[in-house]
Amino acid sequence: MENLQKINAENHSEKTTSKGCVSSEDESIIINPQFDDGLNNWSGRGCKIALHDSMGDGKILPKTGKVFASATERTQSWNGIQQEITGRVQRKLAYEVTAVVRIFGNNVTTSDVRATLYVQAPDLREQYIGIANVQATDKDWVQMQGKFLLNGSPSKVVVYLEGPAPGTDILVNTFVIKHADKTPPSTPPDCEGAAFGVNIIENSNLANGTNGWFPLGNCTLSVGTGSPRIIPPMARDSLGPHESLSGRYVLVTNRTQTWMGPAQMITEKLKLFLTYQVSAWVRIGNGSSGPQNVNVALSVDNQWVNGGQVEVADDRWHEIGGSFRIEKQPSKVMVYIQGPASGVDLMLAGLQIFAVDRHARFKYLRRQTDKIRKREIILKFSGLDSIGNLGTLVRVKQVQNDFPIGSCISRSNIDNEDFVDFFVKHFNWAVFGNELKWYWTEPQQGNLNYKDADEMLDLCQKNKIDTRGHCIFWDVDNTVQQWIKSLNKTDLMTAVQNRLNGLLTRYKGKFKHYDVNNEMLHGSFYQDRLGKDIRANMFKTAHQIDPSATLFVNDYHVEDGCDTRSSPEKYIQHILDLKEQGAPVSGIGIQGHIDSPVGPIVCSALDKMGTLGIPIWFTELDVSSTNEYVRADDLEVMLRESLAHPAIDGVMLWGFWELFMSRENSHLVNAEGELNEAGKRYLALKQEWLSHSHGYVDEQGQFSFRGFSGTYNVEVVTLAKKVTKTFVVDKGDSSLVVSIDL
Repeated sequence: MENLQKINAENHSEKTTSKGCVSSEDESIIINPQFDDGLNNWSGRGCKIALHDSMGDGKILPKTGKVFASATERTQSWNGIQQEITGRVQRKLAYEVTAVVRIFGNNVTTSDVRATLYVQAPDLREQYIGIANVQATDKDWVQMQGKFLLNGSPSKVVVYLEGPAPGTDILVNTFVIKHADKTPPSTPPDCEGAAFGVNIIENSNLANGTNGWFPLGNCTLSVGTGSPRIIPPMARDSLGPHESLSGRYVLVTNRTQTWMGPAQMITEKLKLFLTYQVSAWVRIGNGSSGPQNVNVALSVDNQWVNGGQVEVADDRWHEIGGSFRIEKQPSKVMVYIQGPASGVDLMLAGLQIFAVDRHARFKYLRRQTDKIRKREIILKFSGLDSIGNLGTLVRVKQVQNDFPIGSCISRSNIDNEDFVDFFVKHFNWAVFGNELKWYWTEPQQGNLNYKDADEMLDLCQKNKIDTRGHCIFWDVDNTVQQWIKSLNKTDLMTAVQNRLNGLLTRYKGKFKHYDVNNEMLHGSFYQDRLGKDIRANMFKTAHQIDPSATLFVNDYHVEDGCDTRSSPEKYIQHILDLKEQGAPVSGIGIQGHIDSPVGPIVCSALDKMGTLGIPIWFTELDVSSTNEYVRADDLEVMLRESLAHPAIDGVMLWGFWELFMSRENSHLVNAEGELNEAGKRYLALKQEWLSHSHGYVDEQGQFSFRGFSGTYNVEVVTLAKKVTKTFVVDKGDSSLVVSIDL
């Protein structure tokens, strides 16, 4: 589920950023930011600009100061007011932009207004970088804010406003760019008094009828008997031994809207920054015309929050599981169960919402990781003196775990030596965020651009970093270039074949993986136009051209219980359908854009997907929290679950550096290279997953230990000498004998 902001074909914009600093960190690098000096230093980008003290018959006045500027006579969406800031921005510094804007004219009442950087490199490479945006109106001034950073050393930088349709004026009252203040570090969330594992739902077992519950809407609540008496498996894995359920359920009848169902107010029972697990049994009554989606939802100050979803297609009880977290103090929180079509009865049993002690599960995961990822290693030494073997000291130190943990990178990132240094030190795989996608390599028909991907691949090869090819096709409609959409069926089939031949022939043997057709559970552009066989044929052709590559399906929300379109069951059926058509699917990609992860929920999905016997990777993992400690916990949950599960063969983070990630509050390293708490946790886990041992050689000239696969150094110290050797341990279950000649 990539960041679609990056896909602006008109701008070719990546989610990157730019920087600016002048003589003082507090001084704006924008000259004449409030138009006190008229329009000096400002110009129109494809349009005219003007200065005003009022507009619209005096209805529009400056919010501050005496004047404001307008970009007028705009004929393209990219037309706007601009200023060149070359020489006033420094690379690798974070800047923040603040502007006060509104729109006027053309009968448009609201529009997206964007601040964009045009950056030209010394080699004339051009880049358009989105740095801020806001929904502006014709009613009042609004403030736009954003941050950016430039990785390279540009020869020209221009900042401008754009966005509204032609004919709509962009009004600007102030436009300021300053060196960004450092974000103060987070403090650990207050978990004092947290009642982990305690259900916050009142009268969950319905011993007091429907007391504590109320109907949302004009539906009717009553109590029935005959529901499951065991708690759902995902909750059981979190709670451990637990008393049985009552066998009673809430029956909801007379439902005339999909949102109608049983509800409770839980505002006072929630604690900020705790992760809550949701668990229940649900069932639907007769009268449905097909599968029904059931959702545990929360209304948090009237904003919908997803607590879990399940598709119910029969009259059995189904487990529903999910999670949520609230990071800003709400005034009102209601939980309710919704989803089936009007007229369909809904049944709910054993609803539990409880805070999860995620650290308690880590102990179990450590044991599982040791069991699954380590093997017995016997070092057998030759060349030792036959006398005195027992006095020979051995120190073993693992220098690299070969479990694949990689990251997404972009072309602009590799111009930043600090980024590259962290990347090559702490990751052993890479995936390109945009640069291999079709809209990037062929934005206009026949206009091929492999320069970016070539340069990124060269960096990876030089540093012995393996690469995933993401992606050959992307089935979601709004990610497809306009020129492809305009092709007839015959020409589209030809274009698809040319894409396969061109990409896979050029890079044959260089990308170990390919995501063949991204997000097929959430889009069907190619299948809708070329028929069902096209998906399997993409896999078949890719395999014929590059048989060495592992070919992946790749989709999102498989692991978190919050999207019925991509439930594990749906994903399994999707893969089986492809294989039945002869598609050589040899890898399962679970993207991992996850909110408030809970181990047993993730593990449950992996258990189900693991039944296919196909290697699974988390291909685009990112977690998000405004609190770095919570973000660190989220990341630890996902990495520990991955290492502890036998079906997982690798993990790719969807970036790690601030301002170069799809999701806000996901980064491990701040924009200017400072490690935050999530980054520190990541490095601590990397250290934990290195095996070290020491002791003495036994009578047989051997030294044994249990360790992870990867690269090791061993130091052997006798009375006469000290010798250091390197050896490699391959992945495996059985004992490994490594012969070392001293």
